[in-house]
Amino acid sequence: MRSHLLNDTTADRYRRSVTEGVERVAAKLATTTRPFTGVTVDDLTPRIEGIDLDKPLHDTTAVLDELEEVYLQDAIYFHHPRYLAHLNCPVVIPAVLGEAVLSAVNSSLDTWDQSAGGTLIERKLIDWTNGRIGFGPSADGVFTSGGSQSNLQALLLAREEAKSDHLADLRIFASEVSHFSVRKSAKLLGLGPDAVVSIPVDHDKRMQTLALARELERCKENGLVPMAVVATAGTTDFGSIDPLPEVAELCSQFGTWMHVDAAYGCGLLASLKNRGRIDGIERADSVTVDYHKSFFQPVSSSALLVRDVATLRHATYHAEYLNPRRMVEERIPNQVDKSLQTTRRFDALKLWMTLRVMGADGIGELFDEVCDLAARGWQLLAADPRFDVVVEPSLSTLVFRVIPSGVTDPAEIDRANLYARKALFASGDAVVAGTKVGGRHYLKFTLLNPETTVDDIAAVLDLIAGHAEQYLGDSLDRAC
Repeated sequence: MRSHLLNDTTADRYRRSVTEGVERVAAKLATTTRPFTGVTVDDLTPRIEGIDLDKPLHDTTAVLDELEEVYLQDAIYFHHPRYLAHLNCPVVIPAVLGEAVLSAVNSSLDTWDQSAGGTLIERKLIDWTNGRIGFGPSADGVFTSGGSQSNLQALLLAREEAKSDHLADLRIFASEVSHFSVRKSAKLLGLGPDAVVSIPVDHDKRMQTLALARELERCKENGLVPMAVVATAGTTDFGSIDPLPEVAELCSQFGTWMHVDAAYGCGLLASLKNRGRIDGIERADSVTVDYHKSFFQPVSSSALLVRDVATLRHATYHAEYLNPRRMVEERIPNQVDKSLQTTRRFDALKLWMTLRVMGADGIGELFDEVCDLAARGWQLLAADPRFDVVVEPSLSTLVFRVIPSGVTDPAEIDRANLYARKALFASGDAVVAGTKVGGRHYLKFTLLNPETTVDDIAAVLDLIAGHAEQYLGDSLDRAC
């Protein structure tokens, strides 16, 4: 079994095995004509349950043949231009190369003696991102597993900086369309059930700052502590961007930690023409970015950035076997001093490879393309009487629903839209997401693929309308 260990004696076997796997994936990418096959849970489950993991195949080719059957042929392929559902981006080749390198070397980014150059590369990328945000020289941060973890750590820092002995008195303010991880984080941090105060949004799904001001004032009047305001730069459902300068003013006035969840909108940091949409982000105390959303990186690649490095001390613990206090005096850089994780992948390498091959402008150009596509898609929807579109996009998300002709019952319209989404997914012709707006069911395009065209959008809209009409026709037949 030692022949399977990656080392100096097995380098040729490693090369052959990985090459064979890459060839399989490349062939699949080259021949994929739909984002999904439409396979069902009932179809796929027996294939996987029928595999006896205690009886290995002992042959890489045989295992890849099996993998083709249980995974590759039915995977959902985000690179396809008609995958329009969630915040999953197609990935750039330099990042995939970085993924291959980091997996093989297998550095752990918790301590210097496990990563050496990897530690410095991650720190360099943190400094680069902070520069793009507009933070000063005292800023810092750390890579994380994703936006939820970044938000959790940001709110941990905010909780500690609030310096309150009564957790039940702490309040977090976020818009009604902010990410669910805000409430989840509050629970994990031991805050009360009323800790998160939901702020209403305007017609454009942006936080209403007058309402925020009222709630902050009420918080103070009631003897409570305004622990943090979470502004969103790219909401999951709408891509909306809260008015960051106004939020920053209120946070300054009330002495409140300002966190910006830019997991989605962080692509604007590299934008060639839309960077101004997130002006004010430089006034935040902390920022979440997900490079694996709008920087076209493979999952996972995320970071938490902070304006003041001193606040990261709230995540610092010392263990003699790992990062004893004397290492601080010796100026040995241990990233575990800043992180909620201990063992941690060298995910920063993917972004490093991307920047060194493509440059920031290359990333920004791709993200600008999908934002422009969304603007054209909105014009298409707004001019089409078959659809109701919710809001003009700030980033690359379109939320809409089909309104079948002659149907006025909102519940029946809901059912038609739910059916259309399900039928489209089952066909494999396209994948779209869904959400609720005002209690009603809507559909959602999240456009993150520069290869998607307006023609693709138009074709998928026609498919959706067709499925909705089919549902209504079947319903009428059943009623008769």
